[in-house]
Amino acid sequence: MSRVGNALINLPKGVELKISGEQVFVKGPLGELSSPLPAGITMEQNEGVVSLKRKDDTRFLKERHGMSRALLNNCVLGVSQGWKKNLELIGVGYRVQLKGSELVFALGYSHEVRYPLPDGVKASVNDQTKLELNGIDRQKVGQVAAEIRSLRPPEPYKGKGVRYADEQIRRKAGKAGKAGKK
Repeated sequence: MSRVGNALINLPKGVELKISGEQVFVKGPLGELSSPLPAGITMEQNEGVVSLKRKDDTRFLKERHGMSRALLNNCVLGVSQGWKKNLELIGVGYRVQLKGSELVFALGYSHEVRYPLPDGVKASVNDQTKLELNGIDRQKVGQVAAEIRSLRPPEPYKGKGVRYADEQIRRKAGKAGKAGKK
């Protein structure tokens, strides 16, 4: 039994759903997204509540029931309130600047690292060390955040690098060294 697939989706005001073939188009105040709807999964909509049902209990449909509901819910939340990821730069001299639609990082390398923002993702920089990414597509915002983090992942000894704002870095102890050795 899919607990995720059986959960209801509440539609906020201003959000509309339209089925076209095996796609569900979600339109809201922030934009428009689409989500796949596999064959065998049906969508029922009444009075601002959407539910997804599967035709039978085959393994194929069970696997896709919860995923379809989660993807559709992510689209509904994205077009109504949007998605946000916060990143921090920790380290001496580490900073970021927004130049047009490109982020320019100083991450301790001998050169600046430039990262062009894809369509649908907006960035804002606070304090030169705090970066906020916004967009309506959860997957795209998360992917951009992961790519930016991979430019200089946090290291375990001092914690320097690019990290998510809510990320906890497991720190390691440095060298112990031998006492009394000359």
